[in-house]
Amino acid sequence: MAQPSPTPPLAPQFCFSTAILQDFLRLSRSSVDDTITQHLNALVTPSKAGFDPSSTSHLGSRSFLRQIDSRSCQAFKDAVLFPSWDARTQVLSYCAMVATSPDPGDPEIGLRKAENEKDRERRIDERLDPYSARFFPREPRTEQLASVLRQEQGIENIVRSRTWRIVKDRCGGPADSSWEQAFAGWRQRKDEP
Repeated sequence: MAQPSPTPPLAPQFCFSTAILQDFLRLSRSSVDDTITQHLNALVTPSKAGFDPSSTSHLGSRSFLRQIDSRSCQAFKDAVLFPSWDARTQVLSYCAMVATSPDPGDPEIGLRKAENEKDRERRIDERLDPYSARFFPREPRTEQLASVLRQEQGIENIVRSRTWRIVKDRCGGPADSSWEQAFAGWRQRKDEP
């Protein structure tokens, strides 16, 4: 069985290194969610009687899409899928907290202040230069992080919805359950003593 994605050590620098943050999320998604069909196929118990050569003489039903044993599915969800989702949720939640907190260590704060002062002193005559009003202030790194997190949260919702649809098709279960309900139930069971 596959291993869940471990939660990396959380620190503000991890979040502000958006390339590292996005790499963690991408690798976690690719190791579990992007390969969900292969993981579920691995749960199907092979034939107990051995290989039957006559089984290749005709095209049968799509046996690779058959239902998987509910205990195997639940074990996979509890041991691999939900812990991986939980690791990504912890990272996204922590980084969202960092993005909404004050950032006294922002290395570009002085540069932004200088640019803003320079912009206030600027005289604009659009008749002489129609592009002179163009000014693109630098965003604080907390705003840049918040933008990246909004994008990654959208991706996360899409990936989890797709993964859950495949899991429900292969494992069965209540048709009206969403990934949010299943994940919340798992977290509640995990936190019970």
